Parts: sequence; C-alpha cells; structure tokens
Amino acid sequence: MASILSDYNAGSAKASNVAKSVPYSDFDLAFDIHPKTRDIIPLYDIDAVKNAVKNLVLTNFYERPFDPFKGSNLTALLFEPADVFTASQIKREVERVIEEYEPRVNSVLCEVIPKPEENYYSVSITFNVVNSANAVEVNFYLKRIR
Repeated sequence: MASILSDYNAGSAKASNVAKSVPYSDFDLAFDIHPKTRDIIPLYDIDAVKNAVKNLVLTNFYERPFDPFKGSNLTALLFEPADVFTASQIKREVERVIEEYEPRVNSVLCEVIPKPEENYYSVSITFNVVNSANAVEVNFYLKRIR
C-alpha cells in the first residue's frame, strides 16, 4: 500500500533541512521614497531593531488599538520637573518597556541626562541584538511639546 505523501513527493526535489536566515525588517516612519523604484525604503536587521526600540519607547499607553498597555508612560513624566529623580523614573520606564515587549534585544542599558535649562532629556539606549555580538546605540531627545 503506497502512501499518498510519498507518491506526491516522488517527482519533486527534496526539501532543504537548513533554515533560511530571515532578517528583521521594518518600515521607517519617515516613509522615505526610493528614487528609482518609487517605493518605501524598508529597514533591515539592526536598523529595523533600532527603529522598533525607539518606536516602542515613544509609544504612549492606549495608542495601539488592540494592545492598549503596550508602551510607556514617558509623556506624563515629561510634565514633571526636569531633575535627576524624573530622569531615574524615565530610565526605569524605558528599561521596563524594552525588556517586556522587545524579545530581539538583551543587555539593555539606558542613560537619561536631564537638561533643566532647556526642559528636555537626552536619552541614550545601548543594547545587544540577539545573535549579534555588536552593541547598538539609539539616541534621542524627550521634550514636552506643550
């Protein structure tokens, strides 16, 4: 008695047992257009993870429709006095949201420097991407809009 599965696969090439390496990919929120293809330029590998970390940290609660608690409370902290205590809270919040929601990242170190004269914070996040030996750094400013 012949198996249907073996009859089906008899004429086809053997499937490879080696998994293909699929890079991480993401869209840049700037939506830059490629000059020749006129399509959105995607981000790959480490650039995609850096973009995802920054977007995750800057996402407020209730901004994502089906996951309202994904994000951080940084907007509320920006209305606190710009001092080392608020910087410490921002640092804890950044580390919490990355460790909780970004599985592609490990060894997260965050440095938050308050700039009370200009009323903003300089944020520097250093991390390792899983299966990568190089440390990656993301820098941005947190400033109150209103």
